[in-house]
Amino acid sequence: MSGQIKSITNPRLSLNILSPADVQRIHTAALDVIESVGVKFPSAKALAIWEEHGAVVDRETAIVKAPGHLIEEALKKAPPTYDLAARDPAQDLPLDGNHVFVGTDGCGVEVLDLATGERRRSCLQDVADIARVADCLPEIAFHWVPVSAQDYPPETRSLHEIRVIWENSTKHVQTESIYSEREACAAVEMAAAIAGGRAALRQRPLLSIMQCAMPPLGHDGGSVEAALVAAENGLPTGFMTMASAASTGPATMAGNLVVGNAEVISGLALIQLAQPGAPVFYAAAQTVMDLRTGAYTGGGPEDFLFGAASNVLADFYKVPLSMGSFATGAKAPNWQAGLENGLSTFMASVVMSDMLLGVGLLHGSRIWSFEQMLLDCEIFSLIRQMMAGIVVDDDTLALDAIRAVGPGGNFLSQKHTKKHMRSLWPARYLDRRPYNVWEEQGDGAPDWAREEARRILSTHQPDPLASELAKELQRIIAPVESR
Repeated sequence: MSGQIKSITNPRLSLNILSPADVQRIHTAALDVIESVGVKFPSAKALAIWEEHGAVVDRETAIVKAPGHLIEEALKKAPPTYDLAARDPAQDLPLDGNHVFVGTDGCGVEVLDLATGERRRSCLQDVADIARVADCLPEIAFHWVPVSAQDYPPETRSLHEIRVIWENSTKHVQTESIYSEREACAAVEMAAAIAGGRAALRQRPLLSIMQCAMPPLGHDGGSVEAALVAAENGLPTGFMTMASAASTGPATMAGNLVVGNAEVISGLALIQLAQPGAPVFYAAAQTVMDLRTGAYTGGGPEDFLFGAASNVLADFYKVPLSMGSFATGAKAPNWQAGLENGLSTFMASVVMSDMLLGVGLLHGSRIWSFEQMLLDCEIFSLIRQMMAGIVVDDDTLALDAIRAVGPGGNFLSQKHTKKHMRSLWPARYLDRRPYNVWEEQGDGAPDWAREEARRILSTHQPDPLASELAKELQRIIAPVESR
């Protein structure tokens, strides 16, 4: 395991992105949409829950229209803080509003091969390798399933993915790849086996589940039922809006926030109606449609603003946030990737979003890159240092050292310098070599990151699962696979 996890905490920087009046107007508009337009829940179980609590349900269209007071009262039952547990208790993550944690993202379908550099379809071994590298990196606090195990059957693919992550890392696992009640039941059983039983799992949730909404104003039935299973067993559960302005959402940013907010809070309210007090989180990865191609952009000023605004909304509802931050639209680890991931992560960090996603992914979450993974960690490390701000006290003012050096001297030999020099940020991949050295050697950050990923894979050995547990996870998956 990597040891201590790095996060942003006790920040000295802050940002005001939406006023309280703005937030209230977005909230009120979202409640109006849920009540007058409705949200689609194509699940008999979900519709029954809504009916039981007095919502207007159209069984033919699966559209639910719930009064605003019902949504508001349900959301009040959600716990504002809780921990995401890890196999190693020292790596548990407090979602308390005072930490920003970074994770991988999913679910990519291609990989830039670490050995050849060629683009190819992703497989289960990629999931394992990525988990092992992430286990070694202190900037990465938790896992999303980063790529799809396309060499395994669709009905059990998600279960094998979380299995090999647990086998290759001691950190928390959050998955967006469980789309049915059957998969969710097996995933809960697997997590309980590792935790030491269902009661222990409820106390220390080693797994959390995120489900994507289906914009505009819809949910996937299987995903909703999986979320209900997770909540019943105490696993933190979230719903992510990916409303895209001008296509699956209004062209205006405020309108897109309204649609996305209606999707998320309707899902969270359903969970609270079914399991009052269940841990839930807001999730968002809103963007805009590229007006030239109609494609998902994966970066741009609107994305950065959406990210910051989403955290303000999550804070309004007093629930944690899991949001897309990295996952650039760039096709390679280049200036575009650095620009988009740097600005999006800074905006999300300065408002103290709890969980940031997307490390390592390119082309709008389609392609995995080990090089980008390590460069994204560098971006987060730099922003973490910025967020610490400037400490002003008797020691940091350094008056004794300044007096000792005087005009024309230098501070290299001062005890004060030796005491504080290691607090200066150490770049790993920013190129600070002399020009002639750069010119002669011809390498750069992606090359260094590639070599570091290879080194980690060849040397890092995560704390393994006990062999009996590994066999038990396979046993749990087998009957799902044979149906």
